[in-house]
Amino acid sequence: MQYNRQLDVKENYSFNFDDPACFNQVQDAVYTLMMNLNPGLSRNIIYLCVGTDRATGDCLGPLVGNRLKTLIPSALIYGTLEEPVHAANLDNVLAHLSSSFDNPLIVAVDACLGKSERIGYINVKQGGLKPGTALGKTLPQVGDFHISGIVNVGGFLEFMVLQNTRLHIVYKMAEIIARGVSLAHYKFDNLRLADFRDSFA
Repeated sequence: MQYNRQLDVKENYSFNFDDPACFNQVQDAVYTLMMNLNPGLSRNIIYLCVGTDRATGDCLGPLVGNRLKTLIPSALIYGTLEEPVHAANLDNVLAHLSSSFDNPLIVAVDACLGKSERIGYINVKQGGLKPGTALGKTLPQVGDFHISGIVNVGGFLEFMVLQNTRLHIVYKMAEIIARGVSLAHYKFDNLRLADFRDSFA
């Protein structure tokens, strides 16, 4: 199939989780970046959901991972409530991905802290994220693009802030992210299937 796969793309997208159209906006942003970073449709897509269930503010990634396991069970998903990806095992997970897959497209998901007026915003950005920044940890940058949810205020006693973040906000954001990502994933898979069929036409 001969056509221009490139879509109009921005480096940064940001949507408020209270907007009824938020999950559709997340879907469009994720699909656009999938297409632009995988124009040949050949790269394996891996969802790397970073965080831990030991702090409510930091469980956004594992919650998204859990939901994606249900919504797109055939997808490659790392980081769930049962098997989280966090500071202690991130290096090992990245080593496994590097040895198991040839140039995969990694979509990273994580919680973050920000200004009070930005709480509840979901950001979709090209490039990797730096897990553990809020807690002063030095971890590898991960992701061809990433999705982050601003769950609480940053700048002071971040560990305590993450421990005392409302689960309702995190859970709602995780549901929106997972729905948007799953819709983008199926849209991308359908295009890849149509492309495969056309190659034999």
